[in-house]
Amino acid sequence: MRVLTSNRVVRGVGTGSGADTRLAAETAVNEALRPLEGHQPDLVLVYASVRYDLETMLKTVNAAAGSAVIAGATSSGQLHNGQLTEPGDGIAVLALAGGGYRFGLGHATGVEADATRAGRSLARAALDAVGPVRSPHEAVLIFSDGLAGDQQELLNGIHKVTGFQIPVIGGAAADDRNLAETFVFAGDKVLRDAAVAIWIGSDRPLRVIGGHGWQPTSLPLMLSGVDGQIVRELGGRPALEVYRENFRPVQTGHKLYPRAGGYHSEHAFGLIQPDGSLLIRGAFIDSDGDLRTFSPLPPFSAVQVVSCDTEDLLEVGEQVVAGVVDDEEPAVVLVFDCVARLDILGERGHEEARRLQRAAGNAPTFGYYTYGEFARTTGVAGYHNATIAAMAL
Repeated sequence: MRVLTSNRVVRGVGTGSGADTRLAAETAVNEALRPLEGHQPDLVLVYASVRYDLETMLKTVNAAAGSAVIAGATSSGQLHNGQLTEPGDGIAVLALAGGGYRFGLGHATGVEADATRAGRSLARAALDAVGPVRSPHEAVLIFSDGLAGDQQELLNGIHKVTGFQIPVIGGAAADDRNLAETFVFAGDKVLRDAAVAIWIGSDRPLRVIGGHGWQPTSLPLMLSGVDGQIVRELGGRPALEVYRENFRPVQTGHKLYPRAGGYHSEHAFGLIQPDGSLLIRGAFIDSDGDLRTFSPLPPFSAVQVVSCDTEDLLEVGEQVVAGVVDDEEPAVVLVFDCVARLDILGERGHEEARRLQRAAGNAPTFGYYTYGEFARTTGVAGYHNATIAAMAL
């Protein structure tokens, strides 16, 4: 557990790039620590391209960060101070000291085999690490292997420990859109098939907000045939046929990144919630011609085909960040942004980074592009695709 007695928050953000792992990590962590002026950090977050020697990177960060709680994930690009580091390069480090926060670190493996158990285990470990004294306000920050297990089931397991009242924020690790291996970091450990949680105790409210900007292009449809992550029927008809019928006309425009197979699309599913809101679930056509989602959809649930345009994505990002800042003057705004949004934004990805920073005011933005986002406030559901989520510290 790390507890800061001072109510004054000091933070720094640093970045490093290039082929030399040790040099890039040293540059990033030293830049992040410089504003702390010799104070030991209590929390260090690390996001990195999967291209790096991750063991060397984390060893370098640990050597500089002392006894801080250290966590993070591999990314598909990073956001920091209004700048975008594109997928395929870069290490970004946040160091934070002060503010009276309490941080407890936990991790669990075996997400693929039993995501619910892993979620329960890592949340309990993080709660135990923060100690027996509870804070008036709490949240859980999580990083998960983005290619392992059912992420909503992981969140369900966390919910069994947190209950309804403690918000959850975080992201699924990515790998520069290679869709091969993703990793999470806990202390000095580089982990696969795992998830990491930081239990945060605070004297001030911790507000989590998520938004997506997607709009329905179909009427509500019943998932009449689902086989795991394969959607076979919608309303009793072949799913792929119905899905394509509800595509809106393709808008031409240069893409910043080439597509990886059927991974990214301007169309997805919106899982209709009891209050009428939509949880976005990314969809793609696999090599066998099947329509797949990144996490299973509940059989016989109601969905809509959804689509979006770049201006909607940019506007909702600003709204999410402005919402967590509100009238406060936070030290940093943590951002978790889906790489699918970055693909759709194309050349406007750099504009998004600038607009998010403008919405954050004087607080630096710090985040990464994910393979899925966690933003849960009062309910059980809270795992998203193609969404942006934020929380201020």
